[in-house]
Amino acid sequence: MSIKQFAQLSGVPGSTLRYWDDIGLFKPAKRDEANGYRYYAPEQIIAVNFIKVLSGLGVPLNTIQRLGDERTPEELLALIGEQAEALDQELRQLRESYSIIRTRGELIQMGLKAVDEDEISVVAERERRFVLGQRNDFRPGEGFYRPFTEFCEQALDRRINLQLPVGSMFDDWEGFYKTPGEPHYFLSVDATGNRVKKAGDYLVGYARGYYGQFGDLAERMARYMAEHGLRPTGPVFTMYLLDEICVADQAQYLARVCVAVKKQSMTT
Repeated sequence: MSIKQFAQLSGVPGSTLRYWDDIGLFKPAKRDEANGYRYYAPEQIIAVNFIKVLSGLGVPLNTIQRLGDERTPEELLALIGEQAEALDQELRQLRESYSIIRTRGELIQMGLKAVDEDEISVVAERERRFVLGQRNDFRPGEGFYRPFTEFCEQALDRRINLQLPVGSMFDDWEGFYKTPGEPHYFLSVDATGNRVKKAGDYLVGYARGYYGQFGDLAERMARYMAEHGLRPTGPVFTMYLLDEICVADQAQYLARVCVAVKKQSMTT
């Protein structure tokens, strides 16, 4: 069979067959010495199938060539096991990349929709998962750099992916109101995280500025709660919808702050 005929039979392009011949992986059954034409025997389709299956699994051609005619079921089983482990790792990386894309895309969309940044409102929030860092230990007047650096250093041990958006958590409203720039914890917004921000009604506010700069947001949120008969009932969460990933001007970072709220009971 000519190389064109064998290419049609095997589904392997003629250019690939020529390359395989050049590197000694798969040679034609016969080669015309006068014109150099390659000719293949139909039964060679079996050898081609061996190469196609293994290369399709990501096995390098030099490994396939090394196995050649000496391959055994035991060798193939071990090789398939190695490839399975490599594919498992690749799948984990793809899932992480997909999670980063989805999470960051969602937060950026939320940031773009926050047209009136001064608005304070109660929003029905869905459940959201996250990974929590160790409790921060702020020293008087030092800022957040050291605690945040420690959070980054412990990321590997706590399975925190720092490519995902980073936020923070305060144990309660009082902690945020007193020192909004000193969160009790830093966190990673991770859909596979082991912590959960429960679904429910949350008071939500926004603030522009660099990390930890919330302006008068705490006072405005407290005023809103007083005017509408609300009380905070859980931790305070902060997430940066727009950060250095999508905004060059640090003054234009957009933080979203939320805390679960309930109506205060009426007394007589």
